[in-house]
Amino acid sequence: MLCAQSKAHVDCVSRVLRNAEHLPQLPVSDLILDSWRRSMEQHHLDPGSLQGPRILSQNVLQECRERSELFLRIASEEVARLHGRVRDADYCVLLTDAQGQTIDYRVESTIRNDCRKAGLYLGTCWSEGEEGTCGVAAVLTARAPVTVHKRDHFRAAFIGLTCSAAPVFDPQGELLGVLDVSAVRSPDERRSQHLIRQMVVQSAREIEQAFFMSSAQGFWVLRAHHSPGYVDSQPDYLLAWDDDGRLHALNPAARQWLLQGLGRLPEHIGQVFEQQSLHRARDESLCLLPCVGGRQALHGRLSAPRRVNRNRQRLALAPAELDPRLAESLRLAVRVKDRNLPVLIQGETGSGKEVFARQLHQASQRRERPFVAVNCAAIPESLIESELFGYVAGAFTGASNKGMQGLLQQADGGTLFLDEIGDMPLALQTRLLRVLSEGEVAPLGASQRKAVDIQVVCASHRDLEQLVTAGEFREDLYFRLGGARFQLPPLRERSDRLALIQRIVQEESQLCGAPVQLGSAALECLLGYRWPGNVRQLRHVLRYACAVCEGDLIQLRDLPEQLQGLAVDGTPLDSPTESHASPERQALLDALVRHRWKPLPAAKALGISRATLYRRVHQHGIEMPGRRL
Repeated sequence: MLCAQSKAHVDCVSRVLRNAEHLPQLPVSDLILDSWRRSMEQHHLDPGSLQGPRILSQNVLQECRERSELFLRIASEEVARLHGRVRDADYCVLLTDAQGQTIDYRVESTIRNDCRKAGLYLGTCWSEGEEGTCGVAAVLTARAPVTVHKRDHFRAAFIGLTCSAAPVFDPQGELLGVLDVSAVRSPDERRSQHLIRQMVVQSAREIEQAFFMSSAQGFWVLRAHHSPGYVDSQPDYLLAWDDDGRLHALNPAARQWLLQGLGRLPEHIGQVFEQQSLHRARDESLCLLPCVGGRQALHGRLSAPRRVNRNRQRLALAPAELDPRLAESLRLAVRVKDRNLPVLIQGETGSGKEVFARQLHQASQRRERPFVAVNCAAIPESLIESELFGYVAGAFTGASNKGMQGLLQQADGGTLFLDEIGDMPLALQTRLLRVLSEGEVAPLGASQRKAVDIQVVCASHRDLEQLVTAGEFREDLYFRLGGARFQLPPLRERSDRLALIQRIVQEESQLCGAPVQLGSAALECLLGYRWPGNVRQLRHVLRYACAVCEGDLIQLRDLPEQLQGLAVDGTPLDSPTESHASPERQALLDALVRHRWKPLPAAKALGISRATLYRRVHQHGIEMPGRRL
């Protein structure tokens, strides 16, 4: 049956694309038709394909979620609320990043398997270049709400789905991601999705507003509407400016309103509203605000800036609190960096390489200039070149008509942090070496190069020397980047674990809205654990504990099960000799901890039999919980 449907769909797509100009009435809209044409002619996709979407690996998905951490945290409540409104009709909710990669997902357990078979779950990728016409891809292209219903999809794998999606923009007008509501089964009539689409659009606007308010805490913020009754509940326009009146943020509706009224985006709030009316509105009362140029006045409420400490860095312990090795490395790295030598930071995954780089930037002479971080392993290879170097308008299919400034130019005058530099493709290594040598950047499609002044800090958990030997990393770039090298100790070897744990608890409890403290048993467990995932794992554990604890004290029961199990069984969590363990012993411990001390999955992860695992565990003197060897 499915094969017959697939063949019929291929025939329909081929017939429409071949005879579009001569058909009296097209079965799809112009937007869908254009996407079909690109899917066939540019992306060379097969409309009869029944293969599901590409799925990110766990590591890459985790990196994507970490890059979108603020967006995820702000959107989470509204994503859950939207799912609560549509779940009884068997819809699921997806949230993707700006590349169409699903980073959050809500579905009822009763339809989870059906949705998974249809490709609707966490980590799936929905770009037009990979999947053809679909809800998320259509929004990424049109940057507007879209419903892609059943046979609107280009690939036969998805013709049973209905997808209504809407974009979510940041206060600077850049795309944060896409909110999508999909169902595996629905009526054939497209109009049946009208209400769902309205709900998606409304939820996307709620996320935009929440993100705007979070990003604009240090500015004057105006919420405005043409009707006074909607100013507080559903403001159309959001504008933010500093004490000097310079505009810093606009929501999409305000951006469009200003472009239509002025033909451009103003730089100063005085070019939008009469200054005297703004001064009268500073008591946060509801006011009528006359517009410059005689345009229709708006009703609005003005909020004063919330003065936040913008210099506070995540995990920025005072020098006296830091592990002495880290403090000395940071002191030397600052001296090296201020003499324009590149810095290479090495250490295990999650050991705090980006935190070290940010502290280095803040302590250097470039502290007032931008700090731009990019994870070379998290960005798809097809996108990393345009991300780093930028592009001019029309440089390639799908490029913004305004072009895009690359990260190298954004870091001009400041620090560019290249995390996991060992994963950068060889072709881009060559271009990066030229930038470092000549101090100039050529965006994709540009005929002229642009001068940049950047200080590069790189990091990797991989052995770059081995990559050079294997021909996977350029030797000349390796010596260029390694002017000064610093090895960060893993968390299990650091003497500042107590201060670090206390600082993270303080930060995470603030996000939850209520301060909490660590109970003695929980603290003892945390101090004794080996932390194979280092600081990143510690933060996730404490974020979980802060979320689930009842009251103002984190107990042992509030920690994840794998940590509780170690403490309850009385297994030694750490010992003085383990810091100098052999690589094989460390690999065994990491696999066992990662798989909750279950022998069979740990053995499979290591590529050995269970008997071999037990033999090696015995050789290295590792005691497994509940089992004496």
